[in-house]
Amino acid sequence: MYGFQVREHGGPEVLKWVEMPDPIPGPGEVRMQVAAVGVNHLDLWVRRGVEGHSFPLPLVPGSDFVGTVDASGSGVGLVPSQQRYFVSPGTSCGKCRHCLSGEQQFCRHYGIFGETRDGGYADFVVVPQQNLLPIPDHLSFCEAATMPLTFLTAWHMLVTRARVKPGEWVLVQAAASGVSSAAIQIGKLFGARVIATASTAEKLEHATRLGAQEVINYVTEDWVSRVRTLTGKAGVETVVDHVGAATFAGSVACLRRGGSLVLCGATAGHLVELDLRPVFFKGLSILGSTMGSLGEMATVARLINQGKLQPHSYVEMSLAEAPAAHSRLETRAVLGKVVLTR
Repeated sequence: MYGFQVREHGGPEVLKWVEMPDPIPGPGEVRMQVAAVGVNHLDLWVRRGVEGHSFPLPLVPGSDFVGTVDASGSGVGLVPSQQRYFVSPGTSCGKCRHCLSGEQQFCRHYGIFGETRDGGYADFVVVPQQNLLPIPDHLSFCEAATMPLTFLTAWHMLVTRARVKPGEWVLVQAAASGVSSAAIQIGKLFGARVIATASTAEKLEHATRLGAQEVINYVTEDWVSRVRTLTGKAGVETVVDHVGAATFAGSVACLRRGGSLVLCGATAGHLVELDLRPVFFKGLSILGSTMGSLGEMATVARLINQGKLQPHSYVEMSLAEAPAAHSRLETRAVLGKVVLTR
């Protein structure tokens, strides 16, 4: 088969189109023929490298991929050959106390396709059968490829970690990103009042279409003051943030008493200063969040099937254009997701 590999870290040019052996599914695994794969910021980190972290190079990127099953390993039940599937992006041992408790993301052997094992930038990829999720008829392959990783991440942040409730104020930073776009939809689904920040009028309009009740241009407005005005100076119950250093202090300042800041990344810097006094005086919670469980992904899939969660807007490119797709994502030259197709 053919696909892109990262053999050394660097710019988009280190994505190399190479011939590789066809993967063989082991016990409990299937081989998927990839039809489309979504591009995420995780793919960029894998390609660039992360200080203090090692990736198992050479590695095929791609966490969000969809397709059909073309081969099965031993112990796999009936898998209809024409059924279309997307894939829950995380894998684990399935045997430890965390896995048995439905907390696969805490397993010592937890991994993500395209980060710890080969992903979807290729003709084929091997996955555990339990990770298969049928794509509903109303979604195309491209639409389905925009959803798993971002919706699972946002669900775990808002529902599992922050325990969002009807009527609460939720501030979602960088609304045009995949995770934030999913968080807006999930907040709306739970009856929260969503405030979204973004840098352009086009991105603010995007957030409004998804269900944000209030939008703020963080480039032209004092977004902390605007949040306090919108909430009657009380602040919000929850802030969804993956920006990091550039927004951290402001996100904390936007929280009301007993509020929670939930973080899943730090795309604009990971080192911050924190005045601890508001944290203990106001009873604030700062919550880390990484991915989610198979059970959470199954819940998300059910809501997708019911049409209660909608796919991201996307730009379609060919898999051969993967380096260009990375460049577009890095320069923020796309609204929504980039999806690569064969």
